[in-house]
Amino acid sequence: MPSFPRDEMQEMVRRWVAANDEAGRSGNWSRMSAFYTEDAVYSWNTGPNWEFVARGRQQIHDWAFGSEMAGLEHWTYPYVRTLIDDQKGEFLGVWRQIAPVKDPEGAPYEIAGTGGSWFRYAGNFQWSWQRDFFDHGNAGAVFGAMAKNGQLTDEMLERMKAGAKQPGWTRRSEFDWFETLADPEA
Repeated sequence: MPSFPRDEMQEMVRRWVAANDEAGRSGNWSRMSAFYTEDAVYSWNTGPNWEFVARGRQQIHDWAFGSEMAGLEHWTYPYVRTLIDDQKGEFLGVWRQIAPVKDPEGAPYEIAGTGGSWFRYAGNFQWSWQRDFFDHGNAGAVFGAMAKNGQLTDEMLERMKAGAKQPGWTRRSEFDWFETLADPEA
C-alpha cells in the first residue's frame, strides 16, 4: 500500500468528518459518494450469513447512502476518534450512532457498542475501500424499542421487513472481505 503525506490524509479526514456531520444535520447522505473512487468497495457485516457490499461509486451512492440510509436520514454519526496511518494510507474512525428522536425517558436513542469505519486512501481526496463495523445486536434492540414505541420511520420498518432482499446484501460465502485488504501495489 502506498504511503501518503500526513497533511494530505489529515485534510481528507477533516473533509470527510465535516461532510459526515453535515449529512447528519441535513439528512442528505448522497453527497458522501463523491468521496470514493469509481472502483471503490464499501462493505460491512450484517450478521452470521450476510454481508453488505457495494462495488463502485454508483452502487455506494445508490445503496450505501441510498437504500441503506432510508429511514436514518437525520441520525448522526459523530466521530469520537480518528487514527491515521499515512505509511499504509489507511484511516480508522470510531463513531457513535444517535437517533434524532428521544426515548420515553427523554434521552436520544443511541446504539451502544463500538461503531467505526476502516478506510483505504487512494489519493485525490477519495477512498478506494471502506469496511464498517458496529454492534448489530444493540442496533436491533434500539430499532425494536423504537418500533414498539411507534418512533421508527416507515422507511426503516420497510427495510427491516425486506431484510436480505435489500440491494447489496450478499451471502457471506460469496464475499471475503479479507481478500479486499490485499495490497493493490503488490
